[in-house]
Amino acid sequence: MGIFSNKEAYLGVDIGAHGIKLVELRKTKGRPQLWTYGLADKELNIGLLERKEKTPEELLAETGSVIRGADKQKEGKPMPVLEDPRIEQYAKLLRELCKRAKVTTKKTSASLPVSHIFHAVLTMPKIDRKEIEPVVKAEIQKMLSRPIDEMQIVHQVIPEAVVGHDKYLRVLVTAAPKQLVQFYTAIFQRAGLVLQELETEAFALERSLVGKDTATVMVVDIGAERTNFFIINNGLPLTHRSISEGGNTIDRTLVSALGVEPDMVGQIKQDMSRYSGKIKTEIFGSFIGPIIKEIEYGFDLFLHQTGNEGKKPEKIILTGGSCVLPFIREEIQKVFPMKVFVGDPWARTIYQDGLKTVLDGLGPRMAVSIGLAMRNIVG
Repeated sequence: MGIFSNKEAYLGVDIGAHGIKLVELRKTKGRPQLWTYGLADKELNIGLLERKEKTPEELLAETGSVIRGADKQKEGKPMPVLEDPRIEQYAKLLRELCKRAKVTTKKTSASLPVSHIFHAVLTMPKIDRKEIEPVVKAEIQKMLSRPIDEMQIVHQVIPEAVVGHDKYLRVLVTAAPKQLVQFYTAIFQRAGLVLQELETEAFALERSLVGKDTATVMVVDIGAERTNFFIINNGLPLTHRSISEGGNTIDRTLVSALGVEPDMVGQIKQDMSRYSGKIKTEIFGSFIGPIIKEIEYGFDLFLHQTGNEGKKPEKIILTGGSCVLPFIREEIQKVFPMKVFVGDPWARTIYQDGLKTVLDGLGPRMAVSIGLAMRNIVG
């Protein structure tokens, strides 16, 4: 339902493995103001499928550049038709969700799934800016599992690193398979929306959960199928990792250990104090343990990046639909002597007081879509 009066509006859409989340925000006195939101819970396959081959040149000509910082899709410009039945299925789901939520704008930002994105910070001797792009391509070709001509690449020069008396250029690089970019672009085209930007979830979560905080923080996004880890420093996601453990890992462990039906798991997770240490040990081994190891690895990776010496992470922010289970925060807090808390993605938005309880419950699931909608409001 619409909540506030008519102003310039922006839509953020997060298409994930367990459905679609969207948020429409409007700029009011320089701040994001909630207009409407919506969720469609449905199992979606967002992985890459085999397709009838087109040359990289054809694919690039058809899709253009819609990753963060690249050209924007023109309203009404036809996009290529992929032979993938999921496109119309997901577009229909998105159209119906927009209708139910009474979305008023077509201007949309969306995110690409972390598990398909390459992300790195390259450090190199200072060179002329004209030389950066070919050097970046040559360097990341060594790291990619796909041919570089199948990837769409953007780069951003970030604050330089100083080592002793020497200064080094640092470049933040993001790359996505062109096939994936085309797939997402086609969904939004079929849904009747104007896709202005595709970016990684890390940038969206930085906007909604970190904002102007200059501290070095780790964001742990615990979804149903995967958990993603980002270390953000001065507004930039400098590390970017993903593992295949998520909330469903807990569900499967409980079904196996307790012999209960899957539909009973939700209630059990809300009060784990009733269950034995053996159950908790199994959950720790299958779910909490891998998350803690990945946090430790992420910290080590960050501290060994050139230019990050001495920038010790100060906070861990939890988000995602599975982060609200109390024992998750408690177990992480036991290991890391820093503030560990569930982030509030609505904290930087304006909304009616009567919505607070509902929005608080939805917040962890909506953090990406909120951050996407904020993109053209807070920069």
